Amino acid sequence: MDAPRRQAVVPVPGSGTARRRFLGLCAGVGLGAAAACDKTAPAHRSTGPASRLPEAERDRPGTDDWRIGSLGALDAIAGYTDRVSVTPGEEVGLAVSTTAAAFRVSALRVGWYGGKPARRVWWSPRIPGRAQPPPGIVPGTRTVRADWRRTLTMDTTDWPEGAYLLRLEAESGHQRYVPLIVRSTHGAGRTVLLHAPATWQAYNRWGGLSLYAGADGSYAGRSLAVTFDRPYDQNGAEKFLVYEWAAAVLAERLGVPLAYTTGTDVHADPGVLAGAAAVVCLGHDEYWTPEQRRHVTAARDAGTNIAFLGANTCFRRIRVEASDSGPGRTVVCYKSAYTADPCFPSRPALVTTDFRAAPGADPESSLTGVLYEGYPVDAPYVVTAPDHWLYEGTGVRAGERFDHLVGVEYDRVVPGATAPGPLEITAHSPLVCTGRHSHSDSAYYTVAGGAGVFATGTMRWVEALMAATGDGSRHHGMDAATRAFVTRTTENLLRAFAEGPAAHHRPAPRPNTRQVYGTDSA
Repeated sequence: MDAPRRQAVVPVPGSGTARRRFLGLCAGVGLGAAAACDKTAPAHRSTGPASRLPEAERDRPGTDDWRIGSLGALDAIAGYTDRVSVTPGEEVGLAVSTTAAAFRVSALRVGWYGGKPARRVWWSPRIPGRAQPPPGIVPGTRTVRADWRRTLTMDTTDWPEGAYLLRLEAESGHQRYVPLIVRSTHGAGRTVLLHAPATWQAYNRWGGLSLYAGADGSYAGRSLAVTFDRPYDQNGAEKFLVYEWAAAVLAERLGVPLAYTTGTDVHADPGVLAGAAAVVCLGHDEYWTPEQRRHVTAARDAGTNIAFLGANTCFRRIRVEASDSGPGRTVVCYKSAYTADPCFPSRPALVTTDFRAAPGADPESSLTGVLYEGYPVDAPYVVTAPDHWLYEGTGVRAGERFDHLVGVEYDRVVPGATAPGPLEITAHSPLVCTGRHSHSDSAYYTVAGGAGVFATGTMRWVEALMAATGDGSRHHGMDAATRAFVTRTTENLLRAFAEGPAAHHRPAPRPNTRQVYGTDSA
């Protein structure tokens, strides 16, 4: 399903002509040629150890200057890369549109640098700015594509593995991010952080459409496929910053051996999962291909621990397809319009709808242990098993509540649903969602190969790591006590999972679904 295909592109109404453009200002050239666009300054790299492994970063000088000061208008500055991820040393192209006369780019690696959460690894010279054409749209799938000319090419030699924010810095003072993962090729003995660009792209409304809404805001007018060939909306990295950034900073602070990849990379090549100590799925990782799910499940069965730090994980079945701009650039999900999917009805396992839905029903609970149930919700998190090893050192008691920690989407254990092994509910939180009374559950289970799997059951877990810090993020009213509880629990989880198959060195789950739900169904 990844064969290139050329798609007709028509202008977005009122946007002018849009077509493929790769040649032009600094098109296809490296750093030397990028600098040649303006001879006044060379490109800069931070100096230090040559190791590209994340643990070599801890003693490097960090920076507090990583945030965006002013977004400006939508067209002030924006951009996107021609690859979702690269390995260290590979080149990546960057297409930028700006109304400013010139701009610069800073490559900021997310991490832990003596209390500072980023390091500026590389920065560009002054680059002449230009406004790129408005986007076009692929009529059949209502896919918005920018198809801008490449502005510069970055050589990632000496860029350590990790999560990066490319900050576009216009001379007008306005800025936006472009996210990039410098991925690992080997994860043996490491905790693999699994970033979720397919989910970022699904919600991206740059150009007016996403997998949720059309130009008129209606669900019926939504895109049926979205592309990485366009900028992200808002600040350029909103989903990453809300649902992933704080977990990456915490993992780096702990000093556990880390590896970095994305769901779309695991879809294409699961090699980074071989022998991994753990895989950590972050705060919102909704869109998975069947191949990604199969590869993560196989890693679990081989002894790799899995952590789900959000809710709604692995809910949507997608395909990742090539376009004429390259492999893996298109995310396809027909959802409720699945009968229009070209794979229907001949290849039901590839039809892009919810994993639990016909025609290829395969509920996500066989991997996650929990099932997504609803949105929106705001409820306290209620501890059920305070003596569980996950909560060691938190001082929690049975029935203790942490206000607002359950939201905005939630998962639960469903008695009688597919469960992969003995499962213990560690938190059981009453809630009301759209008038319906239910519960959110945190759950832990193990499998025969020794792997442990933990699911938080709430999408606010990663957000809570920054609650009441005054950093400007949205915290939904969560307080410092909630932050302390979530931080310590996550530390316990990451340290334990980094040691290898959790069933071999941590207490076994105590199956309690019947007790918690008062049912004869396990």
